[in-house]
Amino acid sequence: MRLSSLKIGPMKIDRAAAVLLAGALVAIASPASADKIKHPTAVFAGLDKITGRIISFDVAIDETVQFGTLQITPRACYTRPATEAPLTDGFVEAEEMISPTETKKLFAGWMFAASPGLHGIEHPVYDAWLTDCKGGKEVIADPTPARLDDPADVVTPPPPKPGTQPRPRRRETAPPAREVRPSLPPGQETMSEPQVLAPPPPRPSQNRSGPPGLIPPGDIPFDNRR
Repeated sequence: MRLSSLKIGPMKIDRAAAVLLAGALVAIASPASADKIKHPTAVFAGLDKITGRIISFDVAIDETVQFGTLQITPRACYTRPATEAPLTDGFVEAEEMISPTETKKLFAGWMFAASPGLHGIEHPVYDAWLTDCKGGKEVIADPTPARLDDPADVVTPPPPKPGTQPRPRRRETAPPAREVRPSLPPGQETMSEPQVLAPPPPRPSQNRSGPPGLIPPGDIPFDNRR
């Protein structure tokens, strides 16, 4: 049976290829699950570059093992469930022992068993990389993001009935401000009200007539003018 072809302009794409392409696009667009299994033991491979000998050794999490002059300490080791793509990774710290009391940090980061060349252990004689994790069954689920509310789930108030007016909202008045008064001296219970001072009495009028020949000011009565 011959599969028909799809014509897109001058190009022809087989239906089988189109189905595979659509499946790949769906797989890429769908969010990947990050569920992982936590293990208590990490498995490493060590290489002696001088002799060419490779050995395998197990290290418990947070335990330090010395390989040559390298001190390797795994902090975490994870694999993926059988229903997902295989992936083995772990967080590892590696130091070089210079003297019995002095060490030099060479690497601290994630190692991937499928890509041993990605880690950064640089040593002229020894090398080590992660190969596997074992001993664990605890599955750590990937935290799913919070789901956005569906517009259909949002409850809206019903519209007012015809011929009725919406009830006005009640305005809340702020409480009156509290008055703060200064403290009174002992023995005085109430504060005296401020007193209104009376205006001073008018000054008596004086005879401003001057010596003969002077003209008195205009504010002096005419009878006193001489």
